[in-house]
Amino acid sequence: MTDLRTRLRAVPTLTGTPPQFDPGSAPETPHELFVDWLLTAVDQQIPEPLAATLSTVRADGRPNARVLILKDVTAEGWQFASTWSGPKGLELVKTPYAALTFYWIPLGRQVRVLGRVEPAAPEESARDFLGRPVSSRAMAAAARQSDVLDDPAEVEAAVAAQTERLTADPGLVAENWTLYTLQADEVEFWQADPDRRHLRLRYRLTDTWTKERLWP
Repeated sequence: MTDLRTRLRAVPTLTGTPPQFDPGSAPETPHELFVDWLLTAVDQQIPEPLAATLSTVRADGRPNARVLILKDVTAEGWQFASTWSGPKGLELVKTPYAALTFYWIPLGRQVRVLGRVEPAAPEESARDFLGRPVSSRAMAAAARQSDVLDDPAEVEAAVAAQTERLTADPGLVAENWTLYTLQADEVEFWQADPDRRHLRLRYRLTDTWTKERLWP
């Protein structure tokens, strides 16, 4: 039997087919290019195109990452949502900086977004919460995210209770639900090349956005 390293070396990588991309003609702001890349992924029916890895910093200084769903992107920033009382929210209170990483494998494209994270106004968070399906709202309202679970039946009972509450009061909003905006000051677009001559374009914000080509 081959050792694991040998077996892993045999696994194909960079299997995507990147679209045409000319960094020299990229728009002046990163959110415009991001929307173009995102909609390309959506139009080509790339699985889970809104999935992104959110990286935050724990209280002990160690990085922490998980995959979540992008809600929106505007000139103000990239939006995602969570409970302020869960690990993500508590880590952002302590260190309000984070990174989002998108990877659309069939397109050979990756985007890294770094910046400060700000919570939205309560009414914006409420609109986001109310736009979710009832089952998702019930889970969010019942969640004790990342607490130790002694009995799975506790989850079913809590969700059932919250579903009943939401059915009786459709306008009910979980008080800990928060919409966040990552206000980027650095965004990097990466497109794969089978010879490892990857295309990399970085935007950095000072007073205005500047664009820089990077070595692969």
